[in-house]
Amino acid sequence: MEPETKDKLFIPFFKPSFSGEEERAVLDVIHSGWLTTGKEALAFEKEFAGFIGTREALAVNSASSGLLLALEAFGTRSGTKTATTPYTFISTATSSLHLGAEVVYCDIEKDSYNIDPNRLEDVFKKEKNIRTVIPVHVAGNLCAMEDINACAEKNNAAVIEDAAHAFPAKSPAGFAGTLADAAVFSFYATKTITTGEGGMITLKDREKSELIKKLRSNGIDRAVWNRYTEKEASWKYDVTCAGWKCNMPDILAAIGRIQLKKADLFLQQRKKIADKFNEAFSGFDFLRIPPDSPGNAWHLYLLRIKPEKLNVTRDDFARELQREGLGISVHFIPHFDFTFIKKRYGLSRSDFPNAAEKADTTISLPFWPGMNEEEIQYVIDRVTKIGAKYYRKS
Repeated sequence: MEPETKDKLFIPFFKPSFSGEEERAVLDVIHSGWLTTGKEALAFEKEFAGFIGTREALAVNSASSGLLLALEAFGTRSGTKTATTPYTFISTATSSLHLGAEVVYCDIEKDSYNIDPNRLEDVFKKEKNIRTVIPVHVAGNLCAMEDINACAEKNNAAVIEDAAHAFPAKSPAGFAGTLADAAVFSFYATKTITTGEGGMITLKDREKSELIKKLRSNGIDRAVWNRYTEKEASWKYDVTCAGWKCNMPDILAAIGRIQLKKADLFLQQRKKIADKFNEAFSGFDFLRIPPDSPGNAWHLYLLRIKPEKLNVTRDDFARELQREGLGISVHFIPHFDFTFIKKRYGLSRSDFPNAAEKADTTISLPFWPGMNEEEIQYVIDRVTKIGAKYYRKS
């Protein structure tokens, strides 16, 4: 990290918004003598379900684990396929591959980063045995869930929202996490609320919920909290399926409970920053501001450059921002650019023109609740300064 001076700052990509409340919650768990999944995790699940209005919420150790568990519960296995977008984190695809299924890809919309329902229809016509569809609410901007659900239902497929970016996004139809058969949220360090690592599965089906409870705990049919706190026969349990170790410990759940109380405040703060960025960047013809729609969670600020207006590539633009002290990132490197996926499926960038175009022009700017006016203005000034430097005048 560069030292701060009058003329140069370092603005991190993300900074967690913690207070003494999270610290006290963690200490309370430590002093309680119970560290693994227990009453804090159970309370977090109940409070999260109540917040978004879903019947079932199950805390897990990561969103990647959550996708694996949800896909298993909905019958993803050898001989089946999962349809998803190449414009997402890699575990959206590898969670299906770990279960022996294959992945088929659908390009994103021209005017958003989300899966294109019209192209999804074409994928179903071309591919057989698609068991599940995973739409991804990129940056917290909600997918066209009504169209996606209708397409999946017509083809007897389940829909699992990849809602890693989407808490607390809310459309007129309801919160992300209630818009399909199931959903998986992330509480990774940079997410809209964080437990450091962690995730939550939401779903409507009680039977599948009970199955996932076993799957996340090595297939054991009794929760560890009950096994160690009941007075009689606490050592007795059965293993009814082959599961994994994916539960959330109480220390992380305690942090999550405090963060959940602040979710609306965090969202309002992110919206205000997004409004300032939008107002500033919309006046420059070499930039495109992010797509927006009702209920956007504004998890990331995805700024696009217009290569036809600049004498510089996205990569070089991003490196200049880094040299100016901005902790930028890129969301996402699309799957068809990864060696593993290219070797497995032989995909071409030309098959996904919308995803390829956005992958080559998008930069994720520093963006987090609590950014002060100086930090916001510094980001704006550095972006526009570099744009002016490389502006194509003819």
